[in-house]
Amino acid sequence: MASGPQMMAPVCLVENDKEHLSVNQKAVEILDEISQPVVVVAIVGLYRTGKSYLMNRLAGQNHGFPLGSTVQSETKGIWMCCVPHPTKPKHTLVLLDTEGLGDVEKGDPKNDSWIFALAVLLSSTLVYNSMSTINHQALEQLHYVTELTELIRAKSSPSPDGIKNSTEFVSFFPDFVWTVRDFMLELKLDGDSITEDQYLENALKLIPGNNPRIQASNLPRECIRHFFPKRKCFVFDRPTSDKKLLQKIETVSEDQLDPKFQEQTRAFVSYIFTDAKIKTLREGIKVTGNRLGTLVTTYVEAINSGAVPCLEDAVTTLAQRENSAAVQKAADHYGEQMARRLRLPTDTLQELLGEHTACEKEAIAVFMEHSFKDEDQQFQRKLLELIVLKRADLLLKNEEASERYCRGELSGLTKALVESVSAGAFSVAGGHRLYMDTREQIERDYWRVPRKGVKAREVFQSFLQSQATIESSILQADTALTAGEKAIAEERAQKEAAEKEQELLRQKQKEQQQLMEAQERSHKENLEQLRTKLEQEREQLMRDQKTMLQKQLQAQKALLAEGYKKKSEEMNAEINNLKNKIETIKKENTSFLEQTLNAFATVLCAPIVLAVEVVKGIATLF
Repeated sequence: MASGPQMMAPVCLVENDKEHLSVNQKAVEILDEISQPVVVVAIVGLYRTGKSYLMNRLAGQNHGFPLGSTVQSETKGIWMCCVPHPTKPKHTLVLLDTEGLGDVEKGDPKNDSWIFALAVLLSSTLVYNSMSTINHQALEQLHYVTELTELIRAKSSPSPDGIKNSTEFVSFFPDFVWTVRDFMLELKLDGDSITEDQYLENALKLIPGNNPRIQASNLPRECIRHFFPKRKCFVFDRPTSDKKLLQKIETVSEDQLDPKFQEQTRAFVSYIFTDAKIKTLREGIKVTGNRLGTLVTTYVEAINSGAVPCLEDAVTTLAQRENSAAVQKAADHYGEQMARRLRLPTDTLQELLGEHTACEKEAIAVFMEHSFKDEDQQFQRKLLELIVLKRADLLLKNEEASERYCRGELSGLTKALVESVSAGAFSVAGGHRLYMDTREQIERDYWRVPRKGVKAREVFQSFLQSQATIESSILQADTALTAGEKAIAEERAQKEAAEKEQELLRQKQKEQQQLMEAQERSHKENLEQLRTKLEQEREQLMRDQKTMLQKQLQAQKALLAEGYKKKSEEMNAEINNLKNKIETIKKENTSFLEQTLNAFATVLCAPIVLAVEVVKGIATLF
């Protein structure tokens, strides 16, 4: 959507009916219409903690997501609202409000874990909403985070379990925001004032000790620290002390709420609008609305099949769909631009090929913009084949238009000549000279006709051939010429006919050369744009690895500062692995590029030649 979506009310994205998850196709259809990058903010937390209120504030309205005033949970499944991003033009803000965790009315607690896992998989910023304080109980209630490695796989191939594999998850997990509602404590530590972020980090410090109970208490802390290296905290006072106002808070005007709560809410909203990032996958792949729809469908299908959602598999599924769409989008662009820029027949073949080169370059750029993970360049090759077919079809249409136009013009110019021949006007003494003068005038007039196109010479040559017998008859019947003069005239006519045949052959050879040069330009353009894209992807991969390394080093440093030397040392294997990956990328970058480009160059020619020959029916074109 060019101006962003304008949803009147939230819709259910993932329905939760009797502990069975399903994707609402109406919501997917809404996402399919959003081609803009999306910033996805999901909120999770225990039921009846005011999650929906914060979502409505982000949506810029007091109501929308249902706010309940009873002990019964209002939100079931995951609800979605899409609005134009307030601070990022041409971006869409997608808000996901999840059903309350820990609802006593639920039969299967595993359902909560899947809702939490989906919120993590789909969002770029995850908001965890809790009440009163961040203490041992609050951290225990966040036990869902400890189950993530069992519920989500980063790669389709087997990998070690547990938080030791955290780097694979860090690369695609969202940023983490902890919101604490009805906060009544003073933000102080050891008598000194602290920030909300310092309050969170202090709560996440590991408890010294090795007994199982302490280790169990530390597990959610460790998971949050490992999986969510970027963390933020907001605390909120009670909105109002008036219980009646709380029960109808969706209709209460802002000035009726506590000023401190208003200030805290504005700070939270401002942070989300400013700092919440675009949803991205590995190698910097930006998620658009339609891509988000594919992801949620893929994840829910995996859950319902009993499998564990795998990010790598989801990205592969997404790439297949997106790359197919990118091929069609690029091919359509080529066809539309050629139709807009060309007026058939073109004056020369080079005129058509010049527009072809420009339009193909644009089409390849469109494909590159909308495609990713094109393994072995199979989709780029499909695009190239489609463009070759479209170009060959245009070549045929251009020839047909030229031939029709030339024959029409020539028919008008030769009408008087045909009538004179039929009337015997040239069957007189001196008739041959009269006939030749008339034909030469026709030729002069014909070549003055503009934009006859590529078939001009061939059509006129065909006309001359049709006149050869007539000319010979007139020549032999001309009593004003001697036998010697007739022989000379006959010889001259044969020589001129041979020269025109040579001219026509030279033209065809020139056109074949132009087609071959156009093919070479096409190959070069495909390879150059592929090279640029591969270089960008490798650079992005390098940045991702360096970012993960930096986060792991920071986490290791924090553990060391807290006195956990052994845990810090346990991270060395992950850190060294990341360093090795970075070095490998550096070393293999050039060779990988050249191997890929050479492999692609090898498979370019044969299908293209075949496609042109099939469409044009000219076995000797190349």
